[in-house]
Amino acid sequence: MRRQALTGASALLLALLAGKATAGESSLSEKLSLLAKAYPDAIERIDGNILVLRDGGAPLDIDDGKKKSHAEKLAAADIEDSLSQIYPLGACAKAPAVDFDPGRIRSEALLKRLYGSSATAVRRDLVTVDWFGERLRVTRKHGTAAALKAIAADLSRHAELKRYLSPSAGTFNWRPIAGAATLSVHSFGAAIDLNTGFADYWRWSGKGVHGYRNRYPLDIVEIFEKHGFIWGGRWYHFDTMHFEYRPELIAIARAAGADACGH
Repeated sequence: MRRQALTGASALLLALLAGKATAGESSLSEKLSLLAKAYPDAIERIDGNILVLRDGGAPLDIDDGKKKSHAEKLAAADIEDSLSQIYPLGACAKAPAVDFDPGRIRSEALLKRLYGSSATAVRRDLVTVDWFGERLRVTRKHGTAAALKAIAADLSRHAELKRYLSPSAGTFNWRPIAGAATLSVHSFGAAIDLNTGFADYWRWSGKGVHGYRNRYPLDIVEIFEKHGFIWGGRWYHFDTMHFEYRPELIAIARAAGADACGH
């Protein structure tokens, strides 16, 4: 019954695997390969429309065969959905296009398999990272804590940036996204919010998604991206203080030559 339901999706998957999804964009097969390389300790292989993980649990469908609106992708993304928008890199920031939320579309099922399906499970892998006089709890899994330590070391060379970085508004916190039922990446100990004194968030703006602005220096963004973190300031539903560890999206962006400055 499951195989019959996926007939249309399988045809689409084969079409995407055959070549580029759009001009200048990586094919789905290329994106999946980079996803697997980003989490080698967790992902065993990709087998057609199936992602096989090393934890011995049930394989995950890559494409669930459902045609979704943007809102539906945000609420219930599969793996293909989570890779569908290419994150742009670089020292530029501008108001994103309507519904351009690269990285905000997430497969919660995959995140739970990567980091833990409960707060208790995630806590087992939390370690402490020194962050400009604070001690923050983040996951050690998949190199997250090591990446944040490297970011702190790079940022420490720029004394003028410290006021934007600390106090941090938080790391690990098992909770849903505001106004949604899906879990925040903070739930997995793989996200950090910077000093809220400089934050702009679409729900706080008074103009919703039309109130985009950014007050964080883009030097900060470049350093986070260098170490595998994406920035919520790239989203239509913007959250400029927010960074989360998504090395697969950074790798896909580099492979696609995605440049926020339009070069």
